[in-house]
Amino acid sequence: MKKRIYVCHTFYHVYISCLKELYLLRQADLSHEKAAAGSGSIGRAHLMLSTMSNDFSGMIPRAKNCPLFEEVILFDEKRDTFFPELAPLRTDSGSIVKNMRNRIRFCKRFPELLEPYVPVDFKSYDDIYVFCDIDPIGFYLSGKKIPYHAVEDGLNTLAHGNDALYDNRGFFGIKKTMAALGLIHMQNGYARHCIDMEVNDLSVVKTPNAKMIELPRKKLTEKLTQTEKNLLLELFVEDMGKLRAQLAGEKDRPCVLILSEPLCEDLKMREKLFLDLIREYGTVDGKAATLLFKQHPRDDLDYTGILPEDVVLLDKSFPMEMLYFIEGIHFDRIVSVYTVLDAFPDVKEKVILGDAFMDKYEDPSKHWLTAG
Repeated sequence: MKKRIYVCHTFYHVYISCLKELYLLRQADLSHEKAAAGSGSIGRAHLMLSTMSNDFSGMIPRAKNCPLFEEVILFDEKRDTFFPELAPLRTDSGSIVKNMRNRIRFCKRFPELLEPYVPVDFKSYDDIYVFCDIDPIGFYLSGKKIPYHAVEDGLNTLAHGNDALYDNRGFFGIKKTMAALGLIHMQNGYARHCIDMEVNDLSVVKTPNAKMIELPRKKLTEKLTQTEKNLLLELFVEDMGKLRAQLAGEKDRPCVLILSEPLCEDLKMREKLFLDLIREYGTVDGKAATLLFKQHPRDDLDYTGILPEDVVLLDKSFPMEMLYFIEGIHFDRIVSVYTVLDAFPDVKEKVILGDAFMDKYEDPSKHWLTAG
């Protein structure tokens, strides 16, 4: 079996890594149940968690016990700003020739500086999956001439524009050619050593390139068994037994899901906003509902002790898409301020409140500074 590694920067990346691993095992006709009955570890996949932008500490012990992964590795990934000598190479000189010469030097030197912080020999893997190859890991793999697979950072993130084009506006054709030659690094399928760039839906990508391939997320989830779903729930939920007990005890009540978002710079105002939502939308047809509160990954407010005791708190590590993995779950109503609710097909009532609602909590000019 091929040796694989997934380099993750967010909890969503971990979620997709799990789905991809289960999908690849299914393609190899190796089910979770068969493999777990053998060695207790399904395959040879390694999970690398970058500490650069997320705190995975709560998930680490659960990930180490997850039979999907043979090894869990922490990566002390460093941004280019960590290395002062790179700053002059990122400064606009006013000359396209000098800028390109500096960029070539940057793309050569950055991987050299990053190497002491890389905890594995990437050349020992058959397949490397990177979810955001504009992060330092992308520069490292390109600079070291190590082939890798790029994976879309989120669901249909390229539908609103390809950031590779924006980041390289001005002489894009020249830069694309230099990336293809391996002289500089570019993200999203333009780098020489990027094998392919996997997206959910190729039809919504406004500016596709030849390396982009489609692997719909639906294809990754449609054949999951309940055993596999439970495996993922145990990985992402700190106390799945407690959550099941909370939901089972109130299964005859209507169910309402409220989605947190990083709204309002004033955290006290953010607290008031979501407590208001709980009070306003906590009943359905006059009947008290079971309330689930899903914390947004970028919402840093500590809701412990803030939410009413009967509200079920799902923390930021829990991907929204996994809610339907819980047996018997249903939603009578889902409430958000800005979050699009396309991920929830079977809901009686979807409420997206928007700017008019936010006007009550902050100056309208500030809305997208926090929500965007």
